[in-house]
Amino acid sequence: MTIRSSEVAAEAIGTALLLTAVVGSGIMAEKLAGGNDGVALLANAIATGGALFALIHTFGPISGAHFNPLVTLAKLARRDMTLSVAVGYIAAQIVGAIAGVWIAHLMFALPVLQIGEHERTGLGQWIGEFVASFGLLAVIESGRRHFTESLPAAIAAYITGAYWFTSSTSFANPAVTIARSLTDTFAGISPSHVAAFIVAQALGGAVAVRVMNRLTPPS
Repeated sequence: MTIRSSEVAAEAIGTALLLTAVVGSGIMAEKLAGGNDGVALLANAIATGGALFALIHTFGPISGAHFNPLVTLAKLARRDMTLSVAVGYIAAQIVGAIAGVWIAHLMFALPVLQIGEHERTGLGQWIGEFVASFGLLAVIESGRRHFTESLPAAIAAYITGAYWFTSSTSFANPAVTIARSLTDTFAGISPSHVAAFIVAQALGGAVAVRVMNRLTPPS
């Protein structure tokens, strides 16, 4: 499998738009919620889920719409993708995610270059990221075998729900986590807490792939 420029572009643009939705809706929600964090989180979750559903449909036919290194690494692990293609996808996702954060800042007339100061650390947060990532990869691994047509809706629904039932508000994506350390807004995270989040995400994703392979072995 040889990587094509259209696939890299789709991953970069799709991930950028996803982060624009995550951060932009967080900024808008905080502006309009009048200090009510519950209302702000609800608005942030709905906007993110809706955007994710549309973006998967838009870019799925081009690149598969991974937008997430965990999804790319899962495909690499089952040998549906070469290492060089996976590296290209992940680089595009990270660059696109950072660009999306900067676009959101520009839209709301905020300083483009920021550092997150939102404290997100501790065992509860790490377990939340493990659960969020495990669930996301479980949905994807089951969906690609059994319900491909409705998989975009299932992913969007899971992420929308996981914003609320996980202690970490469900980042579940290393590229998203890195990019969100570059915004000091509602969606931000302190850079010092990024590594632990990514470790929890990687563990959750890896366990999900292993469990789903046991429950529904590939044909």
